[in-house]
Amino acid sequence: MAQPIALAFDHPEHRARAMAPDGVRDRISLRDHIVEVEIGAFQPERGRTQRVSFNVVVEVRPQGEIGDDVDRILSYDRITEAIAAELAVERINLLETLAERVAERVLAEPQALRCFVRIEKLDLGPGALGVEIVRDAVPEVREVAVPEDIAPAPVVVFLTNAAVASPRLTGWLDGIAAGGVPVILCVGLPDGACVQTGHGPTQRRVDLLAIEQNAWALAARDPRCVVVDTRTELDWARGKRRISVWAPSKMVLDATDTPPGLEAGAEALARWLADHMEAARFVAVGTGASDAVSLDAEALL
Repeated sequence: MAQPIALAFDHPEHRARAMAPDGVRDRISLRDHIVEVEIGAFQPERGRTQRVSFNVVVEVRPQGEIGDDVDRILSYDRITEAIAAELAVERINLLETLAERVAERVLAEPQALRCFVRIEKLDLGPGALGVEIVRDAVPEVREVAVPEDIAPAPVVVFLTNAAVASPRLTGWLDGIAAGGVPVILCVGLPDGACVQTGHGPTQRRVDLLAIEQNAWALAARDPRCVVVDTRTELDWARGKRRISVWAPSKMVLDATDTPPGLEAGAEALARWLADHMEAARFVAVGTGASDAVSLDAEALL
């Protein structure tokens, strides 16, 4: 039993050597690569960075005569780039998620055979808290047929409260549904006074939740208006060419860039979403003197 326990707590490079199925393979490794990043599922981990340590070992195919040519080997930079790329995509809650994504990105390299990834948080306690995974490259890449009918980029629409309350809303949604274009509806703060906390970070959360209350109020107007809060759900609705109503809290709080604050207006936040979704168009309805009642689906689509 001592050997398995020792191996479990040993460096990934030693595990790679011990677990080689057909003898010791060629390996490259990244040791004790430390990045400061905002990560974690718990509230105390939000709004601050912490040190995260990465140890990665990649078993690689023998390259034969490489002629001292850097283009023929798997560069160490590919590992650090994989880590940086995944950290830049979105704010991540779980180390398990990050480890899976880093391994997947590394194993996309043609030289990679197997990847050992250990990720540890260094600042949450007296010791390091982490996860370790081992993943093999897919032996064969099957060709996947590309659907002939690829869903178009979505149209992101910001609706003022006057537009949401318009009696023409249902007919406008009928026109959108008939057009077959995926649409993401965004709303702002509800009318009336919102709770004021006098504290920036908590006020941001309160305001985002108030927008989500408004989103649910829109959903109550028509069953086709489905409230969603993740990029995955938005992408799925896009593929189905459906109407979504965006609940912003999760994506805004998990973003690796800095979304505009609500002091800039909810429309600015909707424009941020349009950029992230690579929207075909951004439309603001109800922001002009006559827009509140001129909901024209044909003009939109």
